[in-house]
Formats: sequence, structure tokens, C-alpha cells
Amino acid sequence: MAVRRVLLRRAPRSGLTSSLVSASTESAKQEWEQAYRSYVEVTDPALEERLAREVEAITTELRRRIGGNFSMGELADEYVRADVWAREVLSEQGTRGWPRTLALAEGAAFHLYARGAVDYDP
Repeated sequence: MAVRRVLLRRAPRSGLTSSLVSASTESAKQEWEQAYRSYVEVTDPALEERLAREVEAITTELRRRIGGNFSMGELADEYVRADVWAREVLSEQGTRGWPRTLALAEGAAFHLYARGAVDYDP
């Protein structure tokens, strides 16, 4: 560390990690917003009903996994793991066609759940 300080002529920036986390959180937030927009634009009543059940199932699992007191960073961290557990949740639900709508339902659920984050900023 002392060598780096000499080469940099100052102490290394400690905030670099949090800036990277913030950027990944912002990227995830944008994905969730896009998925939610697509979700609300669905016009087929049968698909709309199925997606609503999928979003609810994923939201229920989110509530179980991270609870009601969470930050956007914690939600973004869970999003990284969500592909695995969301597949299991929707598979157990037994709805046909869920593999085609997994990303949409997952993103919409995370968007809706994000509104409860302690540091949510629309």
C-alpha cells in the first residue's frame, strides 16, 4: 500500500468500490424500469393475468429473501442471483410458458419491490 501511495502521491481512493456498486445498481434499476414498462403495455388479457401471477410469485420470494427493510444495493445484489431462484419459483407454480416471460416478470417484480427500498429514488 505504501508503494501505491508513493506512486499516486496521495492515498488511494476508498470510494471507488461504492461507485462501482452504485453503477451496477443503476444499471439494474434501468433494466427493471424497462421490464415494468413492457409489463404494463401487455394488452392480451390471458398473458396479462399470467404475468401478474408470475410477478406476484417472484415478489413473494423477494419478500422472503430480503424482507421489508433493504437498500437498492441489496436488491441489486439479489437480482444477480434471481435467475436461479426465479426459475424454481415459476416452475413450481406450474404456469405454462413461463420461460418466455421470465425476464419480463422478474424485472417488473424487482421494479415494483424497489419502491420499498430505504434509499429508493424515483
